[in-house]
Amino acid sequence: MPLDFTAIDFETANSSNASACAVGLARVRDGRVVASEGWLIRPPAGHDRFFEINTGIHGITEADVADAPTWAEQYPRLLAFLGDDVLVAHNAGFDMRVLRTACEVTDLTPPAARSLCSVQVSRKTYELPSYRLPAVAAAVGHLDFAHHDATADALACALIVIDAAARAGATDVVELAMLLGLRIPQMVVSAPAEPSAPTGADVAA
Repeated sequence: MPLDFTAIDFETANSSNASACAVGLARVRDGRVVASEGWLIRPPAGHDRFFEINTGIHGITEADVADAPTWAEQYPRLLAFLGDDVLVAHNAGFDMRVLRTACEVTDLTPPAARSLCSVQVSRKTYELPSYRLPAVAAAVGHLDFAHHDATADALACALIVIDAAARAGATDVVELAMLLGLRIPQMVVSAPAEPSAPTGADVAA
């Protein structure tokens, strides 16, 4: 099987996992990035307050997303890009929670997506003082990208997994996970949850 997957990165407006305000995507086919895309999102009502700490990290404000599509409006476009790919993210637990929770609070069915965490891949592949995205990206020769720009982060994540697969001699992400002793969990799709109020910052690595 070829090395095919999609890297994904969300930025959030506040501590609520439902507060996605931007998404970045990078599609990999046969070990090469063949497409990348990203867009702003207007977070769901009740999860749309922008915390200063989050804006300080990614630079996105409430005004920036005022005319952006809502989570529900952009969801078909997101699903079309993802397809049936394994989703790769740097701190995948965070991004999968955003995907699942934003769907739940808008009464949408989350995709039963499989995911692989590039932080875990990096810890098994490289000896580094830090496994934050910029540090690992630098280790694979991807320097000076705009960290916390969702599309740039997704691309960096994709390049890390491509490099890690080459080092491991893996031909696909399932084999990569197996060789490194990692799991590729599948998202548990549950009934929509009650909205939770944001209480503090919860942002991706």
